[in-house]
Parts: sequence; structure tokens; C-alpha cells
Amino acid sequence: MRMSYPPWPKGKKLVHLDLKGAPPRVEYLHRLIELFSELGVDGLLVEYEDVFPYDGELKLLQATAQPAYSRDEVLSMQEFARSKGMEVIPLVQTFGHMEFVLKHRSMWHLREVAHCVGTLNPHREEGVKVVMEMLRQVVELHPGLSTLHIGADEVYMLGEGEESKLWLASPGRTVEQLFLSHVTKVARAVKEAWPHMTIIMWDDMMRGMSLDTLKASGLVGLVQPMLWDYTPNLDVSKTVSLLEKYCSAGMADLWAASSFKGSTSVYTCVTSTQRHLDNHLQWLKVAASLSPAVNMKGIAITGWQRYDHLSVLCELIPVAIPSLAVCLQTLLHGQFSAEAQSKVTGKLGISSVEVETMEMTCVADTVFPGRRLAELIVELNALLNSEDIRFFENSMFVRGWFSPYQRQRKTVTPLITMQIHNQASLFLATLQQKVEAVREEMAKLYPDSTVQEWIEEHVSPVTAPLQRITEDVAACLKEMVP
Repeated sequence: MRMSYPPWPKGKKLVHLDLKGAPPRVEYLHRLIELFSELGVDGLLVEYEDVFPYDGELKLLQATAQPAYSRDEVLSMQEFARSKGMEVIPLVQTFGHMEFVLKHRSMWHLREVAHCVGTLNPHREEGVKVVMEMLRQVVELHPGLSTLHIGADEVYMLGEGEESKLWLASPGRTVEQLFLSHVTKVARAVKEAWPHMTIIMWDDMMRGMSLDTLKASGLVGLVQPMLWDYTPNLDVSKTVSLLEKYCSAGMADLWAASSFKGSTSVYTCVTSTQRHLDNHLQWLKVAASLSPAVNMKGIAITGWQRYDHLSVLCELIPVAIPSLAVCLQTLLHGQFSAEAQSKVTGKLGISSVEVETMEMTCVADTVFPGRRLAELIVELNALLNSEDIRFFENSMFVRGWFSPYQRQRKTVTPLITMQIHNQASLFLATLQQKVEAVREEMAKLYPDSTVQEWIEEHVSPVTAPLQRITEDVAACLKEMVP
């Protein structure tokens, strides 16, 4: 039996574009925005990181492995989104997850602790100046901007730096106050520079704070917390209690953040729609349980491309489009009803909402942008994870007649070794054919650096052992066969 709840309450439905990995080519980005609009999205939460065209002293923040978007491209993306009735809200990290800033040698001294690349030292005025200059450049390149997200999640190792330890040594001071003092300083500076700006921030660093601490924090009336939980078994009562606590503290304007991709594991390649559907059903339960005093401003449906700046790629957007469409329809209907399912499959031209089992039901021109790449990734992923290929080194013949000991001493049985070589070569040829198809299709949608990274991440670990086997066989046979 399908569970049914009231549709998501009045408020914006944002799609999060995480551009710190696999930034789509601008043409593809426009096609995605058009699809998002057709699916009922109200706005974009855009996390640029190093693909933003920072200038002046911040030019070093621009990506080198891949080109940053140009100023004209950033403006055209906004203009196109607005033409589709969608708001663009930039997300700029200002405390935690500042790896893309603090990885640079000239910024090392601004870290809270030397071995934590993500957390800013809250005691250095220079750090606040860097943050404010980042915000200034982003706001300047978003004409008419009314809402800004200042991040502030997962501020790891806060309080562990020498300056923080000295600060905390004074009686009554806590790590909570240290966090709040920096965020309040940034939020006030934003309000001073742009008085009409609405400020959103992640909520996780405030979850353990008491009601009195939140009330006295200085953030009341300054920020709107965005509570994030991407799990399929989200704890409804705990989440409701948190939202009610923020509301009681005076922060009644609140946001939710769910997930349509990028939150299963750090290296996931193919999206599970069911997992993200379950997450949204739990969020619907939360929304249905809130008191009228809580003003839900909206929900950001996140699509993480990396867990942080220095981690590997999560699923690419094309394989997650069915998941996104399902999540949106679930919010609109209060359940994933037969009607919702029909709208998704009809709109995307697919037979199943699970990308691994979808079959195209419409001609290419009517299906979702990137669908060919999604199909190819699913096919290649299945091949890469097939037991015959993944565990070829552990097969009976390789372990029995071509072990590391035998390879080193070149004491092999030529007949069986040649069979091993033939099988490994066949697997390599099959994989290479699929990889080339993926490479060609991916290059249409993503920069070459993304194509290279994706292949090295997902394909090379599987092909490298096969390649070694074929090379070792050739070397052994030279010693064994006239």
C-alpha cells in the first residue's frame, strides 16, 4: 500500500547544482535548467566553488584542471533560469568546507589547524576579509540577487587550533559560541553590505545547542536555517523537534534539504531512485507534523557531485534525472502515486524510474537531456561490476596457474596461460568498446577533465589488473614457448 501525505506545503522547490565536480558544459546546463522548469522547480541553489570566475587577488581560486565559467556564462545561466521563472541562489562556503580556498599555499595560514584543509580560523581578520571578498564578487555577478546561502556546515576541528584554545581558556566560553561568533560576524557584514539580502545557512552545527544558546546567538532575525537530512530512514520526530526548537528560538523561517543524488556513498556511480524517494516520503511526514508557527520557506533538493572538494566524483546528473523527477512528483502529490509515476515515465520517456532498468519508450528528441550517457554509464557500470571481470584475478585458473609466484619465476603452463591471456584480452576489448562510447558521449556534456577523472576513477581500477595479466603472460611466454 502506498503511503500518502499532504503535498509539500507552500514554499520554493530548489534544485541544488553542485559544480565543484563535473561542471556541465553551458549548453547542457541550459538544457537541464529547461527540464528542471518543466518538472516544477522554482529555483537553483548553485554551489560554484572553483568554477566561479573569481578575479583580482582571488583569481588563484579558479580551477586549473578544468576551465571556470566565464562571467558571461554565469550571467547567461541566470538569465536563462529567470526566463523559465526560476530564481538563482548562490551558495558560498564561509567557515567549513573551504578546501578549495585553504588548499592554496598562500592561504594555509588561515586554516584552523594545519591538517584540516576545510575549516577557516575564526580568529584571523584576514579570513573574514577573504570570505567577504568572495561574497562580494559572487553577489556582484548576480544582479538583483535577494537570497544568499553562506554554508557553515561541518566545521570540523573547530576549537582545536592554538588561537581557539587560547580563546576557549577564558571562563564560560564554548566551541558553540566560537562557531556562532564567526557566523554572526559574517551574517552581519552581509546585511550591512546588502540590507535586503535574505541569508540561508546549514543547520547542523546548531543542532546540539540549547534553546537559550540559540536565542542569545545573535542569529535570530539574521539567518534562515536549512536543516539537511538525506537518509531514507530520516528520523521524523527528531527532525520535527529540531525545527520546532529553531522556531521557538525565534527563527521561524526555515528550510529543508533533501537529496536526489550524491548522498548514498562517496563513490556511487549509478543512482538508486528508491533510496531518494524514501527520503522525500520522510520529509513529507516531517512537513505534515510541524506546528503552524513554523514557516517552511521551501526545500532544496540537493545533488552532491563530491562529498567535499577533495573527494571523488559522485553520480553524474544524467543517471540521477529519473530520481529527481520522482522526488519532485512525490513532493507535489504527497506520495509516489500511479499518477506521479505516469507523469515521470511519460515526461522522461522511460519505462522504469530506476535508471538501471529503464528502457526508452519515446524517440530521442522527446526524452531527457543526457539520457544516452545515462544508458551507457549503466551498461558500463554493470560490466565493470560483473563477477567474471572484477574477480578475474581470483579465478581458479589465474590463482592456480598464473599466481604472483609463478609470474615472478616465469614457470607457467603455456596452454592454460594462453587461455588466461585470451580471456583477459577479450574482457579488455569489451570494456574498451564501452569506455570509448561513454567517453564520446560524456565529452558532449562535460569538460575533458571530468571525462578523464570519471574514467580513471571507475574504469582504470578494473582494467589495470587485466592489463597487467596480459603483459605478464606475454613476458612469461617468451621464456616458455620457442
